[in-house]
Amino acid sequence: VQLVETGGGLVQAGGSLRLSCATSARTFSNYEMGWYRQPPGKEREERVFVASIMGSGGGTSYADSVKGRFLVSLDTVNNALSLQMNNLKPASAAIYYCRFEAATTRVISFGRGTQVVVSP
Repeated sequence: VQLVETGGGLVQAGGSLRLSCATSARTFSNYEMGWYRQPPGKEREERVFVASIMGSGGGTSYADSVKGRFLVSLDTVNNALSLQMNNLKPASAAIYYCRFEAATTRVISFGRGTQVVVSP
């Protein structure tokens, strides 16, 4: 599956951004979808979990550091995964990646990422 993230940029602490992940996947129920981030100075292999949503059932999960501030959702009209990020903190700065895991084959796909910079 192909994934393309957009929506990153520079924002002041306390501000908001909405990330979107366009996908070639046709049936969301076949995937577990989510967002990971790579903090500055870390390698891609050190990406950490941010949020996820189950294509079947819609159950969501969040890292403790973003609970109450970030919201993951599906846009079935535009065939995209979204991440609404509110009250951003400098520690939120990272490259954000969209991740899809196929429910049956467990094959994992990542997009190329979109950079979020948060100024104090």
